[in-house]
Amino acid sequence: MNHLRIVLSTVKKESPILFGIGIFHFFLALLCLIGLMVDERTLMGVSVWLKPLKFTISGGIYILTVGFLTTLYPFSRRKKNILNNILSWALLFEILIIFMQAARGILSHYNQSNIVDGLLFAAMGILIGIVVLLMVFFIIETIRLRLDMPRSIQWGILLGWLVLFYGSWVGGQMIGQMAHNVGVADGGEGLPLLNWSTVAGDLRVAHFFGLHAIQIIPLFAWGLYRKWKAPNRRQTLVVILFGIIYASWIAFTFYQARQGLPFIGL
Repeated sequence: MNHLRIVLSTVKKESPILFGIGIFHFFLALLCLIGLMVDERTLMGVSVWLKPLKFTISGGIYILTVGFLTTLYPFSRRKKNILNNILSWALLFEILIIFMQAARGILSHYNQSNIVDGLLFAAMGILIGIVVLLMVFFIIETIRLRLDMPRSIQWGILLGWLVLFYGSWVGGQMIGQMAHNVGVADGGEGLPLLNWSTVAGDLRVAHFFGLHAIQIIPLFAWGLYRKWKAPNRRQTLVVILFGIIYASWIAFTFYQARQGLPFIGL
């Protein structure tokens, strides 16, 4: 818990705007929870507030994660501010569209039922495209620069960015087919809260694990460095192996979904 406080205080000090937008995501998540309890409207078989709840939590975590990681790069204050502002404002507008469409009781993704909804969906695509370009930038900079940290942790961060980029590519596959299910139409029976399909393939599984690689892999590298007093070269090999296993797991869930098979069948 103390480490989390350090991360949050660092982000707040380095980029108050990014920190505020990240916390605002969690405020919206609270509103979504209230909506789940008091609003009986459903969309495709689930509460209209379930999707924005998942996106607000995931987006808030991602914004604060990148805000902290940015402090580890030897960038100028001006460059860090530019990066943090681009990321946080892009994701803020993205989540506001998702939240607004939920409040209207209509789909945010794949919605081209009229000009307004089509334009909003297109705007979401542009905003996420900007976020993906930032991922590419960080991948290049993590390869190019020598960060002031053990090599094993830098490898963890690099692998986190790479697998995150792959997870974003999976999101692009969903946009390409204008659906997340494979084999059946979107909706229907799903796992509690996550709502992943239990009767067909669901690309959101691989997308989810890919998006959170930027937390999981660097945290594994950091935890390994703190707990295992082995040479850094050996730690680096273990981190790379973990990254490969994690990426393979995502590839498996993607393949499973493409075959029309549910992640967990009930």
